Amino acid sequence: MVYEPLYLAYLVYFNRDRDYFECHEVLEELWLAKDRDPLYKALLQVAVGLYHFRNGNVRGGRIMLGGAHIVLQKYPDETLGIHLAKLVQETGQYVRKLEGYDEQPFPYYDLTLEIADPGLEEAVKIAAARITPNLPQRRGPQRPAHSPHRK
Repeated sequence: MVYEPLYLAYLVYFNRDRDYFECHEVLEELWLAKDRDPLYKALLQVAVGLYHFRNGNVRGGRIMLGGAHIVLQKYPDETLGIHLAKLVQETGQYVRKLEGYDEQPFPYYDLTLEIADPGLEEAVKIAAARITPNLPQRRGPQRPAHSPHRK
């Protein structure tokens, strides 16, 4: 299977850099190009939810991760080359913990999108070599005139 360069960039920013703002930027572009496909929106929401919670916005994290969890459950266990079932389980656990955050606070933690397809794993490695981490990470919109992730 051939994967979209923007999807590869999303996986690099998500797993390597933990740059959830940049994940949003690249996957939103792909989501719009794919006629607002709910799967891409849900993956985007996972990154946005983590971004919000990491920055102290518990409610925003809960809403985004909760919405993603509901949608992602509708897809096969392995989708787009990742172990989606694992992500569904982990987002569900995160949402439950966030729902009880006022009574039982817990520290922020990252999630990892586990790659199932060896071809995707290789494509991500190649993409990662071309993508420079944003240091420091952006904290708000600064959209460039064009995406450096498109071919």
